[in-house]
Amino acid sequence: MSEATLPGEPEAGTAGRAGAPATAVVIGGGLAGITSALALADAGVRVTLLEGRPRLGGLAFSFHRGDLTVDNGQHVYLRCCTAYRWFLDRIDAASLAPLQDRLEVPVVDPRRKPGRRLGTLRRDALPVPLHLGRSLATYPHLSLAERAKVGRAALALRALDLADPALDERDFAGWLAEHGQSERAVEALWDLVGVATLNAVAKDASLALAAMVFKTGLLSDPGAADIGWARVPLGELHDTLARKALDSAGVRTEVRTRVTSVSPYGNGRWAVQVPGETLEADTVVLAVPQREAHGLLPEGALEEPERLLEIGTAPILNVHVVYDRKVLTRPFFAALGSPVQWVFDRTEASGLREGQYLALSQSAAQDWIDEPVAALRERFLPELERLLPAAREARVRDFFVTRERTATFDPAPGTGRLRPGARTRAPGLYLAGAWTATGWPATMEGAVRSGAAAADAALGALGRPRDHLLALHEEAA
Repeated sequence: MSEATLPGEPEAGTAGRAGAPATAVVIGGGLAGITSALALADAGVRVTLLEGRPRLGGLAFSFHRGDLTVDNGQHVYLRCCTAYRWFLDRIDAASLAPLQDRLEVPVVDPRRKPGRRLGTLRRDALPVPLHLGRSLATYPHLSLAERAKVGRAALALRALDLADPALDERDFAGWLAEHGQSERAVEALWDLVGVATLNAVAKDASLALAAMVFKTGLLSDPGAADIGWARVPLGELHDTLARKALDSAGVRTEVRTRVTSVSPYGNGRWAVQVPGETLEADTVVLAVPQREAHGLLPEGALEEPERLLEIGTAPILNVHVVYDRKVLTRPFFAALGSPVQWVFDRTEASGLREGQYLALSQSAAQDWIDEPVAALRERFLPELERLLPAAREARVRDFFVTRERTATFDPAPGTGRLRPGARTRAPGLYLAGAWTATGWPATMEGAVRSGAAAADAALGALGRPRDHLLALHEEAA
């Protein structure tokens, strides 16, 4: 039985054994696990982080394809994502994933007349909700009457109480219909934002989660929805810089290490079994997907563990196209009236020296996720030519896809009651992951919040200082 610690001088702290240093094992090296490990280590706990993959970062990672460095999918965050911003600061990466100075989203609808195809959602330097007033008033993809009804629905949405459990039992589309939203308004505005953040269309999304997204992102602070994204490969942030931060904090990080069991060891301690070794610790954080967590939970740790298996999953498809020339002059745009949803220019980040590399992020991709590459090529390349006239004269150098069949938890109505909190019924055992009860959908923000919540609960039980988490919790409240 080996300790889940690093060599070094022991330090005083409250743990399962009098006078011994507090120890923890964090299982899972995604954003939730990295956050838990850093927060625990920052409070003086000796931490071992175990990850089954050969890298850190979970589902927000990079890989190499020839000379390109490719992100598995396009990930963005908003200014209101205070926990993820804390994470970027903590790993010294904020400058590599900057925010827009002010929200600006180009929206293209190729079905409209040439002079009306492009609309832009942007904010002004005015208080909420006036900050979006001018943008909405001139948005060409909605009629004048539809714009007025959108404004009234936004005010009604702002008045909803997110603490009301009844919201989770309703679907977002039904609420929108009750508040006068046309099919075109749902497509051109509500789903434009909702599909990208919730990974579900309005009819399949919990009203509670949708209301949280719109209230927090668009109706809380004028700058809340300003968009940020990595200008370097995600692996540089979530693996390279994260590992550097973990090393500096004294965390022992082991990749390619699968945990086979977690069990009580006696005296309030835990045994974590990996091939060829058993780690002993005061605290264990399970920061893995819900089905994997279910398989590792010891009996009695949750009152109804089968609920974890009822939390569904939703896919995201990412289409990657390399052209021999520049076809897009903006860093990104969103599309209406097309299977294409969001398109990002990843040329510089990928290391491409000639031509242009575009990444298409396709959320709620149940209809596409298992389609063969040839069929996807036949479908998406003509759509890009319809959206980007310059693509009609360009040659496609490469076309490939990445598929995340279980990219997020399914935000369907009723999911909220299935999501457990960080604490389990077993002292010293905690849960983390975007699927836990953060109040957020499955985003990088939700993952970091879950990791911070698990660390906070663990530190409270260990009697360790938690002052370093106070700013994060105050911002996240």
